[in-house]
Amino acid sequence: MGALIALSAAMPATAEPADDTLVIDDLEMTVRATPPEGHPLDEVLSGWLFREAETRELEADSFQNPGMLYVDRGADIWNTVEGTMGKSCASCHDDAAETMKGIAANYPKWDADAGRPINIELQIDKCRVENMGAEAYKFDHADQKALTTYIKHQSLGKPVALDLAQGELQSWWDRGKEIYYRRTGQLNFACASCHEANSGQYIRADHLSQGQVNGFPTYRLKQADMVSLHNRFRGCIRDTRAEFPKAFSDELMALEVYVTWRGTGLSVETPAVRQ
Repeated sequence: MGALIALSAAMPATAEPADDTLVIDDLEMTVRATPPEGHPLDEVLSGWLFREAETRELEADSFQNPGMLYVDRGADIWNTVEGTMGKSCASCHDDAAETMKGIAANYPKWDADAGRPINIELQIDKCRVENMGAEAYKFDHADQKALTTYIKHQSLGKPVALDLAQGELQSWWDRGKEIYYRRTGQLNFACASCHEANSGQYIRADHLSQGQVNGFPTYRLKQADMVSLHNRFRGCIRDTRAEFPKAFSDELMALEVYVTWRGTGLSVETPAVRQ
C-alpha cells in the first residue's frame, strides 16, 4: 500500500498521449494499433506518443536521431570479417536491406537447438559461434548493441507479429505474462503497476507509457546511449528494489516474448528515441 501511495504521490497529474503522426524516412509508422484477441488493453500505443514534442521530433528526423550512429556502426560490423572461418555477416546474408527486411518484427522466435526462444542478440551470437568461428558477444557490448540496432532498423515500419505456434513459444508467453503481473521487490511493483494500471500518469517528470518494446534498442537521452531491451528490463526490476536476473535468462526471455506480443501491430521504430 505504501508503494502505491508513493507512486501516486510522486506526481498524480495525468496527460493524454499525443495525437500525432510519426513519419520516418517517408514511412508512416503505426503508433496506434488494434490489440489482438485476449489483449488487456483497448488500444496499443507506441511509447513515442508519450514523449515530449522535442523528443518525438528527434526520432522522426534520421539526420538528427543519435541512434542512427549505432546503425552506421552496425553496418560496418555487418561487413567486417571475424572469426576462424573468415566470414562476415554479409558473407552469408548479403545486403541486409534485403535479407533482414521484416526479420526483427517476428522475434523472439523459437530455437529448436536451444529448446527456448531466442531474440536478435542471441541469434547474432549463434551465427558468430557456429558460422563465423567468432566468440559470442558479452552482454551489452557496444558492437552487440550496434549490430542489433542495425538489423532491427532494416524492419523499420514493419508491424510486430509473433508466431506463438512455433515450438513451445506459447508456454513461454504464459510464463512471461505471469512475470509481467507478479509484484516484486521492496516497492511491491509489477510491470503492470506502471505500464498498465498507471499508464498515462506521471511519476515525477516521467510520463508513463504502456511500456511497448517495438523501438528497442532505444536511444535514451538521460543516458546518452543506446539501451538494449534486457538492460531496460533489469533497470526496471532494480527500481523496484528487487534482485534482477541475468540478461537472456529464462525469466527475461519469457518476459520479452510476452511484452513483445503486447505491442502486436505497432511498427518497428528502431532506433527509437526516449527521454
